[in-house]
Amino acid sequence: MKELRDGPSPLLLLICSALAIVILAPMLIPIAISISDSMFVSFPPQGFTLRWYGKVLADQEFRDTFLFSIELALIVTMLTVILGVPCAIGLTRYRFPGRGLALGLVLSPLVFPVLVTGVALLQFSSRQGINNSFNQLVIGHTAICLPYLVRTVSAALLLVVPSTEDAARTLGANAFVTFRRITLPQIGGGILAGCVFAFITSFDDYAMAMWLADARHFTLPLQVHIFIERSFDPSVAAISTLMIIFSLGLLLLIERALGLQMHKVMSS
Repeated sequence: MKELRDGPSPLLLLICSALAIVILAPMLIPIAISISDSMFVSFPPQGFTLRWYGKVLADQEFRDTFLFSIELALIVTMLTVILGVPCAIGLTRYRFPGRGLALGLVLSPLVFPVLVTGVALLQFSSRQGINNSFNQLVIGHTAICLPYLVRTVSAALLLVVPSTEDAARTLGANAFVTFRRITLPQIGGGILAGCVFAFITSFDDYAMAMWLADARHFTLPLQVHIFIERSFDPSVAAISTLMIIFSLGLLLLIERALGLQMHKVMSS
């Protein structure tokens, strides 16, 4: 067997560092603007203050839309798990007529623009007489979040050791017990990763909510747009910074969890 290298080459480190800078650099602009002491949006920032964060956190509309977006994202994530895990198992483990068509339909939201999907769902709901905005948002966000969980769980299923499942069935475990005690722990990382991606996608969505939301069910991205139209001051950058920190925190959490799991797999 070939020996593993001690670490990545300097060229690879340089390329990865350059890509990280290109990706993360735009995020630093709203962070810098949010701490500016100026009444107007300006870059580079002038002075230092945290009053814009206080203004945002004291705003009742911001708190209401933030909590609603959290509630919506949690419901969508739960539905995504309930629908996505069986879907991933069926598409990965079984061969049946129309499998390619089913896979294409499930993953189609990754191809079609979310704006087009939102318009289509709005027209469908209107023709069917569905006027509940909250249900429309749940259905729309579930449709665009489902592919992420299906992809991550499908990838995790490919790493499952088949002999462990066969051994459990041989020892008398039924299909449910085998899944709960053997398969589920092995694909838990994929489910967790899909949940985080689904939650962030629902929480940050604007294009879908623009068509389906109403005055009673208003999401945070829509509220940010209202803030921009009303008064474009550094408080908008403060909201953006809080959303970036929230999303990055979830990504770091999943990276930590998956990193520990992969370390256990590689060391076993």
